[in-house]
Amino acid sequence: MPQVTLTVNGKTSSVEVEARTLLVELLRDKLGLTGTHVGCDTSQCGACVVHIDGNSVKSCTMLALQADGTQVTTIEGLAAADGTLHPMQEMFREHHALQCGFCTPGMVMSAIDLVQKNPQGLSQDEIRHGLEGNLCRCTGYHNIVKAIDASQSLMHAKAAE
Repeated sequence: MPQVTLTVNGKTSSVEVEARTLLVELLRDKLGLTGTHVGCDTSQCGACVVHIDGNSVKSCTMLALQADGTQVTTIEGLAAADGTLHPMQEMFREHHALQCGFCTPGMVMSAIDLVQKNPQGLSQDEIRHGLEGNLCRCTGYHNIVKAIDASQSLMHAKAAE
């Protein structure tokens, strides 16, 4: 069986996988990182979003072998070692931007990438457009958009440090 070596949340792992193994399966089943969810099996819901080398990727659309040699960040890798939440996570909490929580990890990961790629700032309409690849069945997205909007200044200030 082929072997994949990747760094996930700062920890390097080498894992044997079948050639057909999806990255989401490697993360959940082999590495025990269950914060990355499988929601639709068709890459439409965004519950499986992780960052690969700093870019958001739907991990159900990527073979584990394609991630060989990459840096992967999952929802579990966002908080600081002391438990301090990432600014996006904190704003999701503060603005009640979750209901059941199933979509939240992928939504947070997509939102971070969206804000990082738009340092000039985003309007609420642009945030809504940027989230089109993520589905939430419990909310009307209003509080999610508010949380992302509120996180923009925090994230840009943190990046400037």
